[in-house]
Amino acid sequence: MEGDAVLLRPTTAADAEDLRSLRDTPEVAAWWGLSEEDFPMADEPEVERWTIVVDGRAAGMIQAGEEPDPDYRHASVDVFLDPRLHSRGLGTDAVRTLCRHLVEERGHHRITIDPVVENTAAIRCYEKAGFRRVGVMRSAWRDPATREWRDVLLMELVRLRSGE
Repeated sequence: MEGDAVLLRPTTAADAEDLRSLRDTPEVAAWWGLSEEDFPMADEPEVERWTIVVDGRAAGMIQAGEEPDPDYRHASVDVFLDPRLHSRGLGTDAVRTLCRHLVEERGHHRITIDPVVENTAAIRCYEKAGFRRVGVMRSAWRDPATREWRDVLLMELVRLRSGE
């Protein structure tokens, strides 16, 4: 999938070393925790992952989970980007690109994301991609470093097609 500045391609085992290295940077690990041994190929089999490619190199990862029940159908996304590439609009481009795919190709009308309330940079990124704040979910995420429960901001992007 091509965005304005990023390419999203399915994550493969060849990406594992680069993605573990990026995930284990202090800026990313603060929100994602340190990489598990089987990351990114087998630690969460219920999600689909794409490597974010910028200038021919792995620059991060974006993933989506899908609820298949037709009465609750939606997708959820999560993303991390090389901290050296922050504040350049690349995360927003990656999120927009994946959301476009989830709406146009997968038929989702609602996509959610749930950053920690203190992750203001991520929240700004998601708002630029079209997400709106729904509300705070109290004690919904366990901090990987402190093991304390933290609040997250539920955000959603809703795109109804005509006739729905």
